[in-house]
Amino acid sequence: MLSVPTLWTVIVINFLALGLIWAYVMRSYPNFEAARYWTAAAVLQASGAGISMLRDYMDPAFPLVGGGGLMIFASCLACMGVTRFYHKPVSWPVAIAISIVSSAGLAWFLVVVDYMPARVLIYSIAQSTPVLMALPLLLGKQDGRENPGARLAAIVAFMILGVHVVRSGAALTGLGGGITAVNFNGLQALLTLILVFLAMAWNFGCLLMAIERLRNEVADLALLDDLTGVANRRHLLQRLTEECARSERSGKPFSLLLIDIDGFKTINDTHGHAAGDACLQHFTLMAQTRLRPGDMLARTGGDEFCVVLPSSSLHEGALIARRVLEVCRQDAAACIGNDIPIAISIGVAQWDRCIGQFPDRLMAKADEALYAAKKNGKNDFAVYEPAPPLTPELPGPAAAARKFA
Repeated sequence: MLSVPTLWTVIVINFLALGLIWAYVMRSYPNFEAARYWTAAAVLQASGAGISMLRDYMDPAFPLVGGGGLMIFASCLACMGVTRFYHKPVSWPVAIAISIVSSAGLAWFLVVVDYMPARVLIYSIAQSTPVLMALPLLLGKQDGRENPGARLAAIVAFMILGVHVVRSGAALTGLGGGITAVNFNGLQALLTLILVFLAMAWNFGCLLMAIERLRNEVADLALLDDLTGVANRRHLLQRLTEECARSERSGKPFSLLLIDIDGFKTINDTHGHAAGDACLQHFTLMAQTRLRPGDMLARTGGDEFCVVLPSSSLHEGALIARRVLEVCRQDAAACIGNDIPIAISIGVAQWDRCIGQFPDRLMAKADEALYAAKKNGKNDFAVYEPAPPLTPELPGPAAAARKFA
């Protein structure tokens, strides 16, 4: 049978190793707040197990109550780390209350009424409560994405809960033999060892959660413009390719806005590049206030932007263009002192069958409409419309862009 000192030694070494791993993660990624909770949880688990080992060398009251309470609080911290991973607020009063109430219960059934099965039950309930509170987060999705590490942690959580149920039931029914404050029977020692390895698996799941989060952040950064925070050209082309394929399958059109800031070179030459960058950021914020959920604003380079308008006709695209243009005009009219007014020109184009799955064709049409808006005096927008079919009576140009009043 596995001896109790050996069992506690395994627990201490296990959680010290986990604490070292999480401390490294915390130091490497200081903004990853969940790692702080997981580091503290592992260190406190090791400390609580170390205190519990003293039951062989002194009155077991302090090691059992102090060590057990510390390990219960450590479990609360581990689950609070899951909560912070999902950007949810943590409840310190709940964690403290669980630890204090359970410690009081352990002390009662040790000092007042010496009943080991009740202590096992209290400890199991206290350990299981924060796990149950974290389960809904682990089973859900974050930003519409499934996290493989969260699925693993959820599976391990169910196993931990199951082992606690079996351990409590065995202690209450006397299954496996008697247990004391100093010695476990073989079944209780085995179940405790299983909980230790499940705790390792839980932490491994949390580590996978962290890796997946960091991987997604890197992937997102590769698709975002550094200056404005909106989509970059790569992301735009991916989205346009998806929308073209979707429209070709369904036959439903979508629209594209191509936006250029008028006189941007003059702004850079007169006020400096820092002022030019500030104008780009300010325009981005203004434009986003006039877009709908699902619309995507992207910076394609320099002072050029695109807006993808899913499931939108040419007329709807023109209405969105007017809204973006009006907010810029209103902002420019309110400029005073050293404020730099921002004027824009917009070209609007709509997907059709001749575009197919080639987004560059749609961008070319929007660019032609943008050129027409510039030609018409800037600070305006125009829509692209193909010329009517050629007839013997009226030969026409291949295509034309007209101003949309």
